[in-house]
Amino acid sequence: MAKEKILIVDDDAKITQSIGDRLKANGYNVLSAENGRTAMTLIQEEYPDLVLLDIQMPEMDGLEVLSQIRRFDENMLVVILTAYGTLERAVSAMKQGAYDFLPKPCDPDHLLHVISKALERRALVDENVFWRREQENRHQLIVSPGSKMQAVLDMAKKVAQTRTTVLIEGESGTGKQMLAYAVHSLSGRRDRPFVHVNCTTLSDPLLESDLFGHEKGAFTGAQRMKRGRVETADGGTLFLDEIGDLSPNLQAKLLRFLEEGAFERVGGLKTLTVDARIVAATNKNLEQEVEKGRFRPDLFYRLNVVRLDIPPLRERPEDILPLATHFLGGFTLAMKKNVGHFHPDTALRLQQHSWPGNVRELENAVERAVVLAAGTEITADLLPVFCPKPPGDTPGVGATLEEALLRFKKQFIQKTLESTGWNQSKAAKILDIQRTYLSRLVKEMDIRV
Repeated sequence: MAKEKILIVDDDAKITQSIGDRLKANGYNVLSAENGRTAMTLIQEEYPDLVLLDIQMPEMDGLEVLSQIRRFDENMLVVILTAYGTLERAVSAMKQGAYDFLPKPCDPDHLLHVISKALERRALVDENVFWRREQENRHQLIVSPGSKMQAVLDMAKKVAQTRTTVLIEGESGTGKQMLAYAVHSLSGRRDRPFVHVNCTTLSDPLLESDLFGHEKGAFTGAQRMKRGRVETADGGTLFLDEIGDLSPNLQAKLLRFLEEGAFERVGGLKTLTVDARIVAATNKNLEQEVEKGRFRPDLFYRLNVVRLDIPPLRERPEDILPLATHFLGGFTLAMKKNVGHFHPDTALRLQQHSWPGNVRELENAVERAVVLAAGTEITADLLPVFCPKPPGDTPGVGATLEEALLRFKKQFIQKTLESTGWNQSKAAKILDIQRTYLSRLVKEMDIRV
């Protein structure tokens, strides 16, 4: 495997030869330039991983070359080579973004050490950029023009630039975490942590410690001080998932944190403060939970400053294929398969399924299909059994017009009911008929879930 490419820029051919031989002996690919103009040409054509740049050269000195490198690529690694009497200029180069400087002549071992450390650092930076992009892609919200989700996303964009607390409501699997991350990534806090806390996964005492941290000796097993997720989210966003399941005790402590930004670690006396933006999510109707006495009204009002309601996937069928295509691309890349598209029959079945499990169910279905795919397209037989072939839109030749109309009417009513989660009031409103009439049609036509 070829090692990194290093460009040596020095007008002294002996130094270039000496350093180049040492680098080649250690497996690096070496380029050389005797002046700044040649160096810039090579940089633009070869894009080296690191530049060893002499600071004192005729015509165009090292500082001018460094300035041009920064305009071309502000992140390119540059190590300055300094001769006697140029230390002050080397310090100036460091201020302009050089990684380090080395005296001439260079100690070979020290030179290799500096280069190795510089390249390691660049690899970590590149890896962080890669994973951030992966995270952003993973949480990307896919919406079609005119989709009900577009209005939700527009509201999310408006609230993202503020400090306002956000409450996200929606059925399980609708993408509440994706929307929470969208709020974070569109805000000025995007470069700070996005910390996810699931309020249902831990018992009450463990969740309190997970949220607020604990002091050494606070309870059996607390052998050292532990910072909580609230502290980790300082400057960033704290996402509280399934907040409707939070216990009354933790509801009270969270309320205080929302009001004052203050808390104590478990077993601690010192009051701590952090600046963390709160985004909460639930698949419950918190207003109903308040009425039933299961959720504190004062906490609900603190959370419900801006509420984003995510419609279920069955109410936005125009998003199904864009989402499925997005998932297909991701799974194809991850599994290194050459699966490029959905067969038309597959696309039809995807669009006609009601997706009770919402976006998560769709993602799982696409993942399964990619795992099983042997060719370049997703065929209908690769879909789960819950995506059966839809009934034909028209009856066969020989049926009367009345029979055809009745069959279409039944299918249309059933599809509308599926899109509303079998809520007859909503379906009747969409169909522009009385609910009692719809109820009678359901019985007469034997329409079942």
